[in-house]
Amino acid sequence: MHTGTHLAQHHLRAADLRAEADAYRLAAEAKQPHAIRTRLGWTLVEVGLRLASSPRPALAH
Repeated sequence: MHTGTHLAQHHLRAADLRAEADAYRLAAEAKQPHAIRTRLGWTLVEVGLRLASSPRPALAH
């Protein structure tokens, strides 16, 4: 194979790999808001459970 042809194929493959990596990175970033909402939701559940299970002081009359 001619060196110019080999180099052109290498550049095309490198560009394809960069595009694939960018697409993967964008897809991973798009999933982040869902993960943040899930973490926030479980944190709120934990706080609610702690409030519900904490002993309440007796009412003084």
